Amino acid sequence: MPDTTPAVLRPATIADAEAIAALFTDEGYPAGPSAIVARLERFGGPDASVVVAERGGEVIGFIAFRAVPRFEHDDAFVRILALVVDAGARERGVGRQLMAEAERFGQGRDAVFVEVTAGHHRPDARHLYESLGYDASVTAYLRKRL
Repeated sequence: MPDTTPAVLRPATIADAEAIAALFTDEGYPAGPSAIVARLERFGGPDASVVVAERGGEVIGFIAFRAVPRFEHDDAFVRILALVVDAGARERGVGRQLMAEAERFGQGRDAVFVEVTAGHHRPDARHLYESLGYDASVTAYLRKRL
């Protein structure tokens, strides 16, 4: 029977770089540990965080997010920049725990909403976000490569 005990969440450290790189690479975003170390350093301030989920001492997921001030209003929102859960640990509540952590972070900064992007090629992720109350109908996402 799959282990459904809650994962232990904690801030990511440099020591997690190899595990995060492996998770990210497995998800289709190749990254080496040194690249992850640099990214962790960029997320070290009070308005950003990278959190890992552990079970049995093994990193099984992570989330990266940042509070972003809005220009059109005197408030902020939280942008989730990465969420990965090991394929063998999915459907066991880890993604929900990590999303709840990003929401707590936002509440602590009086953010008005949390936003996340989920590509159409990731229906399981979209289902997770929608099951948590995220509204897919508000998306107006345009992008131009530079």
